[in-house]
Amino acid sequence: MDRDRSVSDEDDDLETLVPQNHTKPPSPTSRSRPPPSSFSVAALRPALPSAAASLGRALWSRRYQLLCISLPLLFLILFVSLRGASSLRLPASLRLPSAAPAADAAASRMREAELHALYLLRSQRTGLLSLFNRTAAANGSASSSPVSLSDLQSALLSQIKINREIQAALLSAHRSGAGNATEDGLDLDVPVAGCRRKELPANRRTIEWNPRKDRFLLAICLSGQMSNHLICLEKHMFMAALLGRTLVVPSHKVDYQYDQVLDIDRINDCIGRKVVMSYEEFTEKRKKVSIDQFICYAASPPCFLDEEHIKRLKERLGISLGKIEAAWPEDAKLKEPKKRYVGDITPKFTTDAEVLAIGDMFYADVEDEWVNQPGGPLAHKCKTLIQPSRLIVLTAQRFVQTFLGGNYIALHFRRHGFLKFCNVKKESCFFPIPQAAECILRIVEKANAPVIYLSTDAADSETNLLQSLVVFNDRQVPLVKRPEHHNSEKWDALLFRNHMGGDNQVEAMLDKTICALSNVFIGSSGSTFTEDIFRLRRGWGSASHCDEYLCQGELPNYIAEQD
Repeated sequence: MDRDRSVSDEDDDLETLVPQNHTKPPSPTSRSRPPPSSFSVAALRPALPSAAASLGRALWSRRYQLLCISLPLLFLILFVSLRGASSLRLPASLRLPSAAPAADAAASRMREAELHALYLLRSQRTGLLSLFNRTAAANGSASSSPVSLSDLQSALLSQIKINREIQAALLSAHRSGAGNATEDGLDLDVPVAGCRRKELPANRRTIEWNPRKDRFLLAICLSGQMSNHLICLEKHMFMAALLGRTLVVPSHKVDYQYDQVLDIDRINDCIGRKVVMSYEEFTEKRKKVSIDQFICYAASPPCFLDEEHIKRLKERLGISLGKIEAAWPEDAKLKEPKKRYVGDITPKFTTDAEVLAIGDMFYADVEDEWVNQPGGPLAHKCKTLIQPSRLIVLTAQRFVQTFLGGNYIALHFRRHGFLKFCNVKKESCFFPIPQAAECILRIVEKANAPVIYLSTDAADSETNLLQSLVVFNDRQVPLVKRPEHHNSEKWDALLFRNHMGGDNQVEAMLDKTICALSNVFIGSSGSTFTEDIFRLRRGWGSASHCDEYLCQGELPNYIAEQD
């Protein structure tokens, strides 16, 4: 048996050691005793002359040497595996003071991170199962409504964000006090599905513009700046189409120089016939110009004409005016213009007069849903009819290529004169700089854009403060403004080569174009400059699901009293 063999081996060792320590020969009685069949302490005693000699032989035995070496190693392994003396729950006086606090904090942080990650993984599993069941039900049943592409993209984006949170949770256990570069970069791979472009409607409600021969509508636009006049001009185009007339664009002697910012001939090309002409072209074959009939769309004041503007029409253009009358005199008592429809308009303005004028149309509420749809209300082959001239569009594209790149946010930050304008409204639209910065950062997070184009009339003190607060992921998001012309920069060379550089209206239209080309646009509520950019984005198909007014749905967190 193995046990007997092990004991016999031990006896042989003892017999080998005895002669080296004792010179007395063994007694005959001990030699004649048979070997023990089992281990017995008593059997060993005759072979050990004294207790001291027995102890010496035991200490030098190979088994005891192995035991002496193994016990400390075993204790060391046990100590390391249980993470030091603190994990053994020893009394405080026996613990290692240098390792305990750090080990406890690290272990606790790791456990919290793992539990949070586990919770997020379960949430992700639930979301993925829900998405799978929806798609499976849609494929297996004819009665089930199909899952739309936008719903699918939204669900996938949600799962990607959960994955990002799981990564952040796991990395948080290893994050130092100064932050972690890997964690800060987690947003870089999140797709911008949430800011995807809006799809253009499949069908537009349109009317054909077929002007009658020698029947004209003379546009008159007076209210506000260029953006207001462009809105007025668009409504005049709609009215000209309804009435079957050619539209005459106002002269630069009493209005803006439209041919500097718009391509008039392009409008005719888009319609496919002559529907618009400049005032200069209109007067080429006429010795005298007169407005044969003046029917005002706005009743109070009539046509929004004052004595000063009537004087300018007569003196600067030599126009003779007929009687000015209102289409709806009863509207003079109303605080706001009444909404009108095509059925209301056509009978009031249908006339056989050669030259008709209807006054300023900026405030006219005429089929707004129809007029403001992407591409406008008129049938044409272009994306939109009223848009910047080709030179301005090319210059804007060159600016984007030079300074911004293919992924940027545009911000129209209206400030000059806006404080008083906004505060008299029911809901103020003038936001403190810190609040505005917070709203901008929410869009930056959605759009994942590295740079913002800033179109503003704000003072440097305001824009400098805004720039210092627009910080995302510990990185300042640059606010890029259009620089002054410099000969070493060639992005604006086309404008200066064609003597358009430095013109205020050209530069304003250039700003609009850069904003309209952006991936995401943030506008200023109440500004017609913003509204014209939204119109361009609708027409060009560049409108985004993230487009909005600055701090949309919020009120300023501080509003000054009225003076």
